[in-house]
Amino acid sequence: MFRLRVPGLVLAGAAVASLLAGCSSTVSMTPAKAANDPSCAAVTVRLPDSVDGQQRRWTDAQATGAWGDPTTVLVTCGVAEPGPSTLPCDTRAGVDWLIDDSDAPHYRFTTFGRTPAVEVYLDYDEVSGSQVLTDLGPAVGQLPTTGATCTDRPAS
Repeated sequence: MFRLRVPGLVLAGAAVASLLAGCSSTVSMTPAKAANDPSCAAVTVRLPDSVDGQQRRWTDAQATGAWGDPTTVLVTCGVAEPGPSTLPCDTRAGVDWLIDDSDAPHYRFTTFGRTPAVEVYLDYDEVSGSQVLTDLGPAVGQLPTTGATCTDRPAS
């Protein structure tokens, strides 16, 4: 009979790793229609480890991102590009965003003038939309521009 001897430190490390993995499950999301666009891949690999203090989590869909436990921020790349809109628009970190607060305190921000478009859905009770968009700016700013820009921005 053979006995496997494993040092206690290795077992303790494995136990801690499995506990940490159990604390934050994969976030189930649906990929957008254009999620396979190479520009979305460029965005996804640049998504930050944290936004507004919320840690990134694994997702099960291409070109998506999630932060917080419970989840407070969701990102989907490859959504339909918005056309002219009456929604307010704001610019953060060089990216124009349409702001839909119709489901407040859950807000939907969609890039304007970028292709493909990115949608950010967040819980304003838990995170600051302004900070989240600023944190996501370097990644989303990789998307090609269409030449369209916001003409109506909220007063600062």
